Amino acid sequence: MTIKAQFPDEQGTDGSFKRQEDAFRDWVRADGGAAYPAEAGRYHLYVSLACPWASRAVIVRKLKGLEPAIGMTVVDPIRDERGWRFTREEPDPINGWAFLSEAYFATDPGYRARVTVPILWDEELRRIVSNSDDDIMRMLGSEFDAFAGNPQLDLYPRELRAEIDELNELIYETVNNGVYRAGFATSQSAYEHAAYGVFTTLDAMEERLAYRRYLFGARPVETDWRFFVTLVRFDPVYFGHFKCNLRRIADYPNLYGYLRDLYQIDGIAETVDFDHIKRHYYVTHDDINPTRIVPIGPLMDLTAPHHREHLSSESV
Repeated sequence: MTIKAQFPDEQGTDGSFKRQEDAFRDWVRADGGAAYPAEAGRYHLYVSLACPWASRAVIVRKLKGLEPAIGMTVVDPIRDERGWRFTREEPDPINGWAFLSEAYFATDPGYRARVTVPILWDEELRRIVSNSDDDIMRMLGSEFDAFAGNPQLDLYPRELRAEIDELNELIYETVNNGVYRAGFATSQSAYEHAAYGVFTTLDAMEERLAYRRYLFGARPVETDWRFFVTLVRFDPVYFGHFKCNLRRIADYPNLYGYLRDLYQIDGIAETVDFDHIKRHYYVTHDDINPTRIVPIGPLMDLTAPHHREHLSSESV
């Protein structure tokens, strides 16, 4: 039997999935003299609501109140060998492109790696500023405050930065990317190593959230939103499709309450599209799901009471 990798160029000889590095990592700066100055109406986000990395940027844009300053276009959740595409319902309003790959080729005609979302596009220089979700989160979180509806929101407080960076790395390696390393593994050992790592961290976060409302206390920071985008996809997709099936998030009392708590923050529910999420994974990954049948479940009520208000005064 021939084993087909989802992304052959990112597959190790041991069957492990090794995610490619981000190709474009320039920065928009609020201070004067920057190559990419912070300006309202100059930059545009291209995202997929199916993709957790892109959803991080969507969430920060929403929380900071940046919709009037930074436009956004959502691509089709179904990605084929040509990559992410624009739809008749939501065409590309800036360049009239059919596929997001055209942004990559416009920036670097020799680009040959995988086309990813999100990207932050500079309409004036007509090039990608960044395709790093980490960097885009930070830029949206701080560099556009002059145009933000909620400029006082600080998702990366200075006094917590070292601890935030440390927990970000753990959650990224073992959970955010860990579910992909399990799902895209092409050997039993690579799968088991990744899958057990996912649950080691979930178990630790279940314990951490027993005595604080959010990961660092009384209010969410960027780490919470980096974690949220995986948690909200876990039971509908990663549990079955990526075989991360020791436990569901619904089986963790603290994690499930925490997920509902974050989901119920104003504006967050509208950034989550379960139709896009499920159709993307189950239809696009035909090496994992060759029938392309999209499951009808699970039933989740993320609007149910989370009962975590009593933890709101807890600190780090």
